[in-house]
Amino acid sequence: MKKSITIIIFVLLTSLTFSQQNVKWYTIQEAEKLNKQNPRPIFIDTYTDWCGWCKKMDKETFTNTIISDILNNKYYPVKFNAEGKDSITFFGQTFINDGKSGNAHQLAVALLNGQLSYPTVVFLLPQQDGKFQIAPVPGFKVPKEMEVILNYFADKTYTTQKFEDYQKSFQGKVK
Repeated sequence: MKKSITIIIFVLLTSLTFSQQNVKWYTIQEAEKLNKQNPRPIFIDTYTDWCGWCKKMDKETFTNTIISDILNNKYYPVKFNAEGKDSITFFGQTFINDGKSGNAHQLAVALLNGQLSYPTVVFLLPQQDGKFQIAPVPGFKVPKEMEVILNYFADKTYTTQKFEDYQKSFQGKVK
Protein backbone atom coordinates (compact mmCIF):
# COMPACT_ATOMS: atom_id res chain seq x y z
CA MET A 1 0.00 0.00 0.00
CA LYS A 2 2.80 2.43 0.90
CA LYS A 3 4.53 1.61 -2.37
CA SER A 4 1.33 2.40 -4.35
CA ILE A 5 0.86 5.74 -2.60
CA THR A 6 4.50 6.63 -3.19
CA ILE A 7 4.18 5.81 -6.90
CA ILE A 8 0.96 7.85 -7.21
CA ILE A 9 2.57 10.87 -5.49
CA PHE A 10 5.63 10.57 -7.74
CA VAL A 11 3.50 10.41 -10.90
CA LEU A 12 1.41 13.41 -9.81
CA LEU A 13 4.44 15.53 -8.95
CA THR A 14 6.20 14.57 -12.18
CA SER A 15 3.17 15.43 -14.33
CA LEU A 16 2.70 18.71 -12.46
CA THR A 17 6.34 19.64 -13.05
CA PHE A 18 6.17 18.85 -16.76
CA SER A 19 2.86 20.68 -17.23
CA GLN A 20 4.42 23.84 -15.81
CA GLN A 21 7.28 23.66 -18.32
CA ASN A 22 5.24 23.37 -21.50
CA VAL A 23 4.83 26.24 -23.91
CA LYS A 24 1.31 26.42 -25.33
CA TRP A 25 2.21 26.64 -29.02
CA TYR A 26 -0.34 28.06 -31.46
CA THR A 27 -0.63 27.91 -35.21
CA ILE A 28 -0.02 31.17 -37.00
CA GLN A 29 -3.73 31.45 -37.76
CA GLU A 30 -4.66 30.89 -34.09
CA ALA A 31 -2.18 33.55 -32.98
CA GLU A 32 -3.61 36.00 -35.51
CA LYS A 33 -7.14 35.40 -34.24
CA LEU A 34 -6.12 35.71 -30.57
CA ASN A 35 -4.19 38.88 -31.35
CA LYS A 36 -7.28 40.48 -32.87
CA GLN A 37 -9.21 39.75 -29.65
CA ASN A 38 -6.43 40.77 -27.26
CA PRO A 39 -3.34 42.37 -28.87
CA ARG A 40 0.04 41.19 -27.66
CA PRO A 41 3.28 40.31 -29.44
CA ILE A 42 3.44 37.13 -31.50
CA PHE A 43 6.56 35.04 -31.01
CA ILE A 44 7.43 32.71 -33.90
CA ASP A 45 9.99 29.94 -33.48
CA THR A 46 11.13 29.38 -37.06
CA TYR A 47 12.72 25.95 -37.34
CA THR A 48 13.37 23.08 -39.74
CA ASP A 49 13.13 19.34 -39.15
CA TRP A 50 16.85 18.81 -39.90
CA CYS A 51 18.16 21.62 -37.65
CA GLY A 52 20.08 20.26 -34.66
CA TRP A 53 20.28 23.66 -32.95
CA CYS A 54 16.49 24.01 -33.28
CA LYS A 55 16.02 20.71 -31.46
CA LYS A 56 18.52 21.74 -28.81
CA MET A 57 16.62 24.99 -28.23
CA ASP A 58 13.35 23.03 -27.94
CA LYS A 59 14.92 20.75 -25.36
CA GLU A 60 16.97 23.24 -23.34
CA THR A 61 15.41 26.68 -23.75
CA PHE A 62 11.68 26.28 -24.32
CA THR A 63 11.34 23.75 -21.48
CA ASN A 64 12.75 26.23 -18.96
CA THR A 65 9.88 27.21 -16.63
CA ILE A 66 10.78 30.91 -16.67
CA ILE A 67 10.93 30.99 -20.48
CA SER A 68 7.70 29.02 -20.92
CA ASP A 69 5.97 31.28 -18.39
CA ILE A 70 6.98 34.44 -20.26
CA LEU A 71 5.95 32.95 -23.61
CA ASN A 72 2.60 31.70 -22.32
CA ASN A 73 1.67 34.92 -20.52
CA LYS A 74 3.16 37.75 -22.59
CA TYR A 75 3.09 36.36 -26.14
CA TYR A 76 1.19 34.21 -28.56
CA PRO A 77 3.94 31.65 -29.22
CA VAL A 78 3.97 29.94 -32.62
CA LYS A 79 6.05 27.04 -33.93
CA PHE A 80 6.62 27.42 -37.66
CA ASN A 81 8.37 24.88 -39.87
CA ALA A 82 10.23 27.07 -42.36
CA GLU A 83 10.17 24.25 -44.91
CA GLY A 84 6.52 23.26 -44.42
CA LYS A 85 4.43 22.52 -47.49
CA ASP A 86 1.01 23.87 -46.41
CA SER A 87 -0.25 27.20 -47.71
CA ILE A 88 -0.75 29.73 -44.93
CA THR A 89 -3.01 32.75 -44.96
CA PHE A 90 -1.72 35.31 -42.49
CA PHE A 91 -3.20 38.80 -42.13
CA GLY A 92 -4.94 38.51 -45.47
CA GLN A 93 -1.95 37.33 -47.50
CA THR A 94 -1.47 33.74 -48.64
CA PHE A 95 2.02 32.24 -48.51
CA ILE A 96 3.08 28.96 -50.12
CA ASN A 97 6.20 26.86 -50.50
CA ASP A 98 6.72 27.22 -54.24
CA GLY A 99 10.33 26.03 -54.36
CA LYS A 100 11.65 29.42 -55.53
CA SER A 101 13.74 29.76 -52.37
CA GLY A 102 15.01 26.21 -52.19
CA ASN A 103 13.03 24.37 -49.53
CA ALA A 104 11.97 27.55 -47.71
CA HIS A 105 8.33 28.57 -47.36
CA GLN A 106 7.45 32.07 -48.63
CA LEU A 107 6.37 33.06 -45.12
CA ALA A 108 9.79 32.07 -43.75
CA VAL A 109 11.47 34.20 -46.40
CA ALA A 110 9.24 37.16 -45.49
CA LEU A 111 9.62 36.78 -41.71
CA LEU A 112 13.39 36.31 -41.89
CA ASN A 113 13.92 39.10 -44.42
CA GLY A 114 15.48 36.56 -46.78
CA GLN A 115 18.16 35.62 -44.21
CA LEU A 116 17.36 31.92 -43.92
CA SER A 117 19.19 30.63 -40.85
CA TYR A 118 17.80 28.33 -38.21
CA PRO A 119 16.79 28.61 -35.53
CA THR A 120 15.54 32.16 -35.79
CA VAL A 121 12.88 33.52 -33.50
CA VAL A 122 10.71 36.28 -34.86
CA PHE A 123 8.89 38.90 -32.84
CA LEU A 124 5.79 40.42 -34.43
CA LEU A 125 5.20 43.55 -32.43
CA PRO A 126 1.77 45.22 -32.74
CA GLN A 127 1.82 48.85 -33.86
CA GLN A 128 -0.87 51.46 -33.33
CA ASP A 129 -1.84 51.38 -37.01
CA GLY A 130 -2.78 47.69 -36.73
CA LYS A 131 0.36 46.51 -38.52
CA PHE A 132 3.36 44.72 -37.04
CA GLN A 133 7.00 45.53 -36.66
CA ILE A 134 9.01 42.41 -37.51
CA ALA A 135 12.12 41.67 -35.45
CA PRO A 136 13.95 38.43 -36.33
CA VAL A 137 16.59 37.22 -33.86
CA PRO A 138 18.78 34.46 -35.36
CA GLY A 139 20.68 31.73 -33.59
CA PHE A 140 20.48 29.31 -30.70
CA LYS A 141 19.74 31.01 -27.37
CA VAL A 142 20.20 29.51 -23.92
CA PRO A 143 17.45 30.35 -21.40
CA LYS A 144 19.39 33.24 -19.85
CA GLU A 145 19.84 34.92 -23.25
CA MET A 146 16.24 34.23 -24.27
CA GLU A 147 14.87 35.72 -21.05
CA VAL A 148 16.49 39.09 -21.76
CA ILE A 149 15.21 39.18 -25.33
CA LEU A 150 11.67 38.09 -24.40
CA ASN A 151 11.35 40.74 -21.70
CA TYR A 152 12.86 43.46 -23.90
CA PHE A 153 10.11 43.03 -26.48
CA ALA A 154 7.23 42.07 -24.15
CA ASP A 155 7.74 45.13 -21.97
CA LYS A 156 8.04 47.38 -25.08
CA THR A 157 11.45 48.57 -23.93
CA TYR A 158 12.55 48.44 -27.58
CA THR A 159 10.58 51.68 -28.08
CA THR A 160 12.72 53.65 -25.61
CA GLN A 161 16.06 51.90 -25.17
CA LYS A 162 18.72 50.16 -27.24
CA PHE A 163 18.99 46.43 -26.56
CA GLU A 164 22.67 46.70 -25.55
CA ASP A 165 21.78 49.21 -22.81
CA TYR A 166 18.80 47.17 -21.62
CA GLN A 167 20.89 44.01 -21.50
CA LYS A 168 23.50 45.65 -19.24
CA SER A 169 20.95 46.53 -16.55
CA PHE A 170 18.61 43.51 -16.90
CA GLN A 171 18.16 41.45 -13.73
CA GLY A 172 16.74 38.11 -14.82
CA LYS A 173 15.40 35.10 -12.96
CA VAL A 174 17.21 32.45 -14.98
CA LYS A 175 20.42 31.38 -13.28
